[in-house]
Amino acid sequence: MLLKDWQIQFELFLKAQMAASAVNDAAHDQAHIQRVVKSAIQLAEYENADLNVVIPAAWLHDCVVVLKDSAQRSLASRLAAETAVSFLQTINYPDHYLDDIAHAIEAHSFSAGIPTRTIEAKVVQDADRLDAIGAIGIARCFMVGTAMGTSIYNEDDPFCIERQPDDRRYSVDHFYAKLFTLVDTMKTEAGRAEAKRRTVFMQEFLAQLGTEIG
Repeated sequence: MLLKDWQIQFELFLKAQMAASAVNDAAHDQAHIQRVVKSAIQLAEYENADLNVVIPAAWLHDCVVVLKDSAQRSLASRLAAETAVSFLQTINYPDHYLDDIAHAIEAHSFSAGIPTRTIEAKVVQDADRLDAIGAIGIARCFMVGTAMGTSIYNEDDPFCIERQPDDRRYSVDHFYAKLFTLVDTMKTEAGRAEAKRRTVFMQEFLAQLGTEIG
């Protein structure tokens, strides 16, 4: 079976998982998955990674969603890996790819802190992190902040000059707590180059925000 045929099954399974889930996380919706898949394919081509591992891992990396403020957040990628492998076995996806797919899914998560040991895992992790920065990253940051009930910024010190970031209270603080750090975590050359471009865009956004709020 061709990869494009497998992808139809990955997408249908993911839609069913999302429809059945009690968790509504707009920042990890179908559009997020599609962007990660697109980026992962592009990075894989640059890095000569195996698309037979990268594509299913990218499609299924968030097949189990745990909200960011949940105590179970660090377990989300492991649960997703287990669920993905069980699904892939039911559709007879080639067994010799499953361990590497599971690892790529487990290791993609920022909160899990699992070291990437294959180029495919590095590609999937970079693709997922690219979707957290740049223009789409800004939109997702404020989307999550709204869902969590955070304010946009701290009125006394919007840009964390004299205080530690607190992204559970202020969305802009998330730029300093996490988003600006992601460029240094990128594992592939192509991912790092794109992350640098997107980070500059976020810096320019905050500069403009500073001008507007005085």
